[in-house]
Amino acid sequence: MDTEEIIRRLPKIEQHVHIVGSTKPETLLRIIEDSGAETKLKTLDDIKGFFRYRDFPHFISVYSTVNDCIIDEKYYEQITYEMLESDAGCNVKHVEAIFSANDHVRRGLDYGEMLDAINRGIRRAKRKWGITCTIRVDLVRNYGPGSALTQLDWLRKKGDNIVAVDIGGSEDGFPPEPYEAVYKKARDLDLHLVAHAGEAAGPESVWGAVKTLGVERIGHGVTAASDPELLRELRTRGVGIETCPVSNLRTGAIKTMKEHPIRSFIKNGIKVSVNSDDPPMFNTEMNNEYLQLHRELGFSVDELMRISLDSIETSFLPAKKKEELREKFLVEYRGLVSKG
Repeated sequence: MDTEEIIRRLPKIEQHVHIVGSTKPETLLRIIEDSGAETKLKTLDDIKGFFRYRDFPHFISVYSTVNDCIIDEKYYEQITYEMLESDAGCNVKHVEAIFSANDHVRRGLDYGEMLDAINRGIRRAKRKWGITCTIRVDLVRNYGPGSALTQLDWLRKKGDNIVAVDIGGSEDGFPPEPYEAVYKKARDLDLHLVAHAGEAAGPESVWGAVKTLGVERIGHGVTAASDPELLRELRTRGVGIETCPVSNLRTGAIKTMKEHPIRSFIKNGIKVSVNSDDPPMFNTEMNNEYLQLHRELGFSVDELMRISLDSIETSFLPAKKKEELREKFLVEYRGLVSKG
């Protein structure tokens, strides 16, 4: 077995993947045809061409158009199931998926029905492949703290399988600090805390998420690498970084894969995970993320396995489940190395 095959077979955890962003072009076309959604996307080639981005704001615009096409709650079940099918094919054992509920409630869909559809997809995938999945709700910073507090009420009344909250969306013009009361309330609801930060804004965005919101993990965090004091703060607080290498390349957060700061994070004692973010939109999946680190940044199999183990540690799984997964990962790893 060659090195790249071992990497493909490594056990993995995915901490940062958007459910809508996991919509395959073929599935999106079927949804458009089934629903009669009004869009200029008429063919598979139209969609594949659409999934090319000039920069991060352009990506947000494309993502919003995909949201416009999902006009029935039922579509969430298949999208979620196919997301987990792809992850299971990369030997991902557990996923913490991101659900931007208000993107669709604002378009007239029902929060509870969407959540039920997502959980049906999760249960189907678990029965088929044994993969597990929990949900974190992206409150979407663009809609403001008032909207976020309303969404926390939704979660309080119906929070099936939801373990965390996040603020995604456009960092530019929407800093973390105004969300302090929102995150305090989420903490009071025993939810874990994450924030997209340092992807399309500077290290000040990460500082705000860490010091004001008290997050446990940062999504992306690319620009944190430019601030040595911030890196020390992340290490001291034990804040993990959910890296998304191919996504960062596609949206222009980095110019080349060799510029990705993941090695700097690790060198500074920060635990990282590796994630696909919006895989069909970025033409990637979890195996490709690991392989890119190997090919472009020289990560060894041992180093990639350490990322998998650290991803267990920084996950939002219960302590007992973490122990079980860690042992399972090590057994699989030893078996792979012995055949390599």
